[in-house]
Amino acid sequence: MEFVFPNDSHIPWSIMIVLYPYITGLVAGAFVVSALYHVFNQQVFRPVAKLALVTALCFCSCATLPLLLHLHHPLRAFNIMFTPNVRSAMAGFGFIYSLYMLLLIVEVWLVFRPDIVERAKSHTGATGFLYRVLALGDREITPGARTLDEWFIRALAIAGIPAACVLHGYVGFLFGAIKANPWWSTALMPVIFLVSAVVSGIAALLVLYLVLSRWRRVVPDAECVRALTRCLWISLVLAVSLELLEMIHMAYESGAEWHVISSLLSEKLSVSYGVIQLLLGSICPFVLLLIAMQRRIRPAVANILGGTAAVLTLVQVFAMRWNVVVGGQLFSKSFRGFVEYSVPVGGREGLVAVVIVLALPLGVLWVAAKLLPLWQHEESSDTEMVSS
Repeated sequence: MEFVFPNDSHIPWSIMIVLYPYITGLVAGAFVVSALYHVFNQQVFRPVAKLALVTALCFCSCATLPLLLHLHHPLRAFNIMFTPNVRSAMAGFGFIYSLYMLLLIVEVWLVFRPDIVERAKSHTGATGFLYRVLALGDREITPGARTLDEWFIRALAIAGIPAACVLHGYVGFLFGAIKANPWWSTALMPVIFLVSAVVSGIAALLVLYLVLSRWRRVVPDAECVRALTRCLWISLVLAVSLELLEMIHMAYESGAEWHVISSLLSEKLSVSYGVIQLLLGSICPFVLLLIAMQRRIRPAVANILGGTAAVLTLVQVFAMRWNVVVGGQLFSKSFRGFVEYSVPVGGREGLVAVVIVLALPLGVLWVAAKLLPLWQHEESSDTEMVSS
């Protein structure tokens, strides 16, 4: 510690700043799957199209919680909107997040509008009143109105693709713009954050679909699971390749900072980087997903392999966020010393708060599943198959 500057002896960005890009990444990745169905007409994703869209909205509604818990005066966050600074990258998140949240709300409302109107007519009491409010007074949807809704859904999905990229690429942009930190200040940082966001979103959606299907006692659609597995494998290969490429580039340059970064990876982050991020989170899912994609594998076995790989991938992305955010603060600016950091159990930035923040989006999703028919397309298609 003798080489650590007095103003560099603690970690200013804690685990809540790790959760912030992690949750926003789940939003972007889940929306990509929804866009594959609504924009590119990939019918194989039909069983999870609604789930993906609602999942993106639920996680987006909780994306700001880690930042607010990290701030000592969270009410000051509103100053971004009241006194905007268009040249501030951090202030830009307020506008990007607000626009993307509005886009998700409108698209979800348009997708579920026929169901909301139908339930407004069939339900009574407080529930019926809630549906009538959500229906905005509509009692019937004509075929022409539904055609117009579908056009708007497609338009919003198209606009949402670059919006999702900006939402999470912006997080990597913030880290990449910090020139004082050699680990963060790379041109690949925004791309790495964006691709890993897609990885985490697809993995989370695959886990949710398998778990909810088992809870509903419904057999998951084998083709849909195989398509999600394939997308997850491709995005995982791309994300890991970019992460390794960044490290190889630093090692090849062998700048003044490389000796402390290499020592950090081999000592302080040997478990979180070498074991969790690379071995368990990258190599193991790569092999499991490669096996699960094979058509000769039974669907039940493919579900187990794909679900296990998806869980390991979620751990990998979280470890990557930890290694970048926390690991990038563990070495002193003198490049000759390390800082100690341990996550407390209690407090607003402790492990208990982390569990609560991660559980809140799932609770919101549970409420949304009670209000909105997430599985109607699947059930209606099954009914059509039986009647035919």
